Amino acid sequence: MKRFTAILLTSAALYPGIALAETETATAVDAAADAETAGETEIVVFGRGQSRQTQEIKAAEIAQLTPGSSPIRAIEKLPSVNVQSADPFGAYEWSTRVTIRGFNQNQLGFTLDGIPLGDMTYGNHNGLHISRAVSGDNIGRTVVSQGSGSITAQSTSNLGGTLEFFTVDPADVLGVSASATYGSSETMRGFVRLAAGSEDGARGFVSAQYGKADKWKGEGEQRQWMVSAKGVVPLGAATLDAYASHSDRAEQDYQDLSLGMIARLGYDWDNFGPSNYTLAVRVADIGANRGDSGTTPLNPAAGTVYPAPIASLDDAYYDASGLRRDTLAALGVSVPLGETATIKLKGYYHTNEGQGTWGTPYVNSPTGVPMAVRTTEYNIDRYGVFGSVEGDLAFNHLVLGAWLENNDFEQARRFYAYSSRTVAGLDHLKFMRDPFFTQWDVKFNTKTFQYYVQDDIALGQAKLTLGWKGFKVDNEADPNVSGGRTAGELTTEDWFQPHAGVSYDFGAIEAFAGFTSVTRAFVSSTTSGPFSSTQAGFDAIKPLLKPEQSDTYEAGLRFDFGGFRGVLAGYHVDFRNRLLTIPTSVGIVGAANALQNVGSVRAQGFEASGEYRTGAWSLFGSYSLNDNTYRDDVVIRTTNQAGVPVITTIPTAGKTVVDSPRHILHGEVAYDDGQRFVRVSANHMSKRYFTYTNSMTDPTVSGGDGLGFVPERTLVNLAMGYRFGEDDKHPLEVQFNITNLLDKRHISTIGSNGFGNWGDNQTFLAGAPRQFFVTLKSEY
Repeated sequence: MKRFTAILLTSAALYPGIALAETETATAVDAAADAETAGETEIVVFGRGQSRQTQEIKAAEIAQLTPGSSPIRAIEKLPSVNVQSADPFGAYEWSTRVTIRGFNQNQLGFTLDGIPLGDMTYGNHNGLHISRAVSGDNIGRTVVSQGSGSITAQSTSNLGGTLEFFTVDPADVLGVSASATYGSSETMRGFVRLAAGSEDGARGFVSAQYGKADKWKGEGEQRQWMVSAKGVVPLGAATLDAYASHSDRAEQDYQDLSLGMIARLGYDWDNFGPSNYTLAVRVADIGANRGDSGTTPLNPAAGTVYPAPIASLDDAYYDASGLRRDTLAALGVSVPLGETATIKLKGYYHTNEGQGTWGTPYVNSPTGVPMAVRTTEYNIDRYGVFGSVEGDLAFNHLVLGAWLENNDFEQARRFYAYSSRTVAGLDHLKFMRDPFFTQWDVKFNTKTFQYYVQDDIALGQAKLTLGWKGFKVDNEADPNVSGGRTAGELTTEDWFQPHAGVSYDFGAIEAFAGFTSVTRAFVSSTTSGPFSSTQAGFDAIKPLLKPEQSDTYEAGLRFDFGGFRGVLAGYHVDFRNRLLTIPTSVGIVGAANALQNVGSVRAQGFEASGEYRTGAWSLFGSYSLNDNTYRDDVVIRTTNQAGVPVITTIPTAGKTVVDSPRHILHGEVAYDDGQRFVRVSANHMSKRYFTYTNSMTDPTVSGGDGLGFVPERTLVNLAMGYRFGEDDKHPLEVQFNITNLLDKRHISTIGSNGFGNWGDNQTFLAGAPRQFFVTLKSEY
């Protein structure tokens, strides 16, 4: 396969004797331009001309979401895309998850204007969440590839798809834009953007947003402010572009739940919160007296009986939060080379300070308080450059590109003391300083080099796409404070990851098929991946460790019949060398993980989506059938206290992949006559498993019960509004949003604390109930 792909690419690029006539090439270019123009009126563009399953979401889709929503919310209408969040905005990072075809977000790729955003891990180690990189108001379009994604994306994690976000061009937003939102849970948000310049000359914008909302249950709030700027400057034939943003986000967490907790305590159960500090201290005292926390009892008089309805030390904690400060900047240039070629180059810099805090009853403060603040702390300092040269040669459109990045990442586990038994003295919405204990502190350096080659070959109505990418990623861990964690080095190297595809335009119908092979690089982190193990565990697994890899086959048909556009597609994915991170304690304890390669996964399915427009009305629908299963049992090799080898087999072969609903449906009906608009949308997911054996009971003893899942749910949202003014001039607009219109009580996020082999894990977050919002928008 590798040799065949390389020969085809080389011969097509270098053998001019079979070049097409200029008139045929011009016709193909004109058709592409017509398709692009038609797409400008669509909210969803179905990827015509691509040899893989891909869709594009326009800015108009984000505009009708509740302001402040993450751009990720806009893609949940696409087939095989599963988006979850405990808040109505999809911006609460501890809970926000996106999976595509059974691959979780850490196995996807994310970029903004080409700038790598990493793998969107909550304990971010190589990037940042899209909600901290750009305001949704400044997103111009989002391209989603459900397969292994774009070969040109700056990513070493896109096993199962790529999300590419693009900021709006200042030429499209010249003037002043502002909005103000108020709604449920005391939500308040403001946004303003000032843009100036000319379409053909220098142009730019600067924007600012601030938003905050109380948690919809319990105590606490979630808030963020962000400033952003973008500029585009013509320099003769060249074009210079720059982007910069700074974000400061602080969010208090909801309590992670289990099915048993929901049955016993209800969906509205949460952490104690700042006003219940005395109760949190009392429960911690009782836990110490009972021996549940493993800490020294400080107050035997508190007794050993938890106050009802609390039955466990982990039912609720005092408080928890996620704090993130990010600065992102990029400078790029595009220069034409003659009449048929272009060179592009962009450099970027990203710095991050972050803390995840937990009021843990498993550690005493030196002040005599039976709790302490446990943090996981993050500091990122990364910079890089990427670029490409592309041009036309006969009937070939060739692209050659490369990406270099140096990432210095430091991660630490520290503990901070509460002031006294009656006064906390610490605010979980502010960065903690002056710890009394550092458990571990590890510095990582990750060096990435990636290159790619792609050739789009025009053959009349057919287009052949051939190419490959390769990379080398060097990871190094160097502890300042070891704390039993890992020091060492790992390298992921795969210089040939082939991509091949074909599309054929029959007119109203286009057929496409493609194959992609992708390798995922190891991650540098103490809380996930190979370095999250103990030193002994790392040393034992390192010689055997293999990077995850996937081969994706997909084919389909696209349709364009006047007012109807759509796509039907099927896919088959062979995923091998699956890395399983096995937690060894409840999340708040944060013990070292166990990790090993555990076999393969087969993912296959069917996807359909379409949009019909007639006048002011539009109908959209998508459906995906996903059959994603583990192909191997997990074999765990350990030794007992006597040093005798012990082999444990977990029966996972044939079981459904966790957090992978078999059926996902989305439908919406909308009306927009330029002034009045209304849209009702519904999203359905079938049951989702949260244990690897799909059971609550130990299948090695009982045979399993098949009950390790959360039930199906259907959520309905409503958006409606009125634009004042006439024609294309609407200086004022009012918009109403109701999320979860039918007030469905449901589990949103699963896997917040990972997944287990069986049992009822404390790894769920309840979804928000019905919420109302009103927004005023103005543009001049």
